[in-house]
Amino acid sequence: MRQFLTLVGGVAVLSAAGLGVVIAWPVGSPVTPIATEGNIDRGAYLARASGCIACHTNFEAGGAPLAGGAPLETPFGTSYTPNLTTDPEHGMGEWTTEQFAKAVRQGISPDGTPYYPSFPYTFYADFSDQDIADLWAAFQTVPPVDEPAPENDVGFPFDQRWGLKLWRAAFFHDPNTEPDERRNPAWNRGKALVNGAAHCAACHTSRNFAGGRELSARFAGNDQLPGGSKAPAIRPDDLAKNDWTVSNLAYALQTGLTPSGDAFGGSMAEVVREGTRFLTPVDREAMALFLLNKDSVETADAASN
Repeated sequence: MRQFLTLVGGVAVLSAAGLGVVIAWPVGSPVTPIATEGNIDRGAYLARASGCIACHTNFEAGGAPLAGGAPLETPFGTSYTPNLTTDPEHGMGEWTTEQFAKAVRQGISPDGTPYYPSFPYTFYADFSDQDIADLWAAFQTVPPVDEPAPENDVGFPFDQRWGLKLWRAAFFHDPNTEPDERRNPAWNRGKALVNGAAHCAACHTSRNFAGGRELSARFAGNDQLPGGSKAPAIRPDDLAKNDWTVSNLAYALQTGLTPSGDAFGGSMAEVVREGTRFLTPVDREAMALFLLNKDSVETADAASN
């Protein structure tokens, strides 16, 4: 009996020690100084492409742009998007460019704690220093809103931020935005937008029990989106089977209208309204080329006729 108790005590001590190591374990990597001068217009464009306005504005409550507070219901609880205005207390008014870079590309807050993966930072990991500088320049023009976002309503054990360190180790995957030398510039531009800024896989890919994306089911659809909505499969064959072409998909990203004459609903309507309709026709077409895996509009439309 004494040996058993000794063994149990030893396991408990080791478990506590292991937990302490995880809690103290620093995450993220140092950010080199970003001396690049940002361009406000390019930054505003990238913010639209990345869904910043759509996610960080509580439209239902009439909230100010980028003031946060929009609820995101998940199986783990409800999280609220933070205030991204220039308010020094509740927003990013006291942040540095490097802190902003670490938040966007690594999902680490200025105080060193990891963000919940409801913030799709994993898709932004390949943003360049120029991208970060442009975004930062644009965010500096946002009027301050002196309102804190609501506290996240996430129950135990998901309210323990140290657990996100383990989640990151398991599910922080490379966004795969690098160009493919075998494909043309338009297709590669679409790849960078779809896999990166627009983070299409965040909604159109199913999740496992821990909230990590099922990489084997990439773009195969998701029936369990926050709030109970669904996202259809957007793999090339699935899109073609449902009468999508490069032309009408690019048009839908501008207008929200589908080939059948219906309109996008739910979160996809918001994506178009606050994001993709502001993109250039060339970029919307590039996204469609990548999603349908076509090299040009001409060859794609000819094949569909």
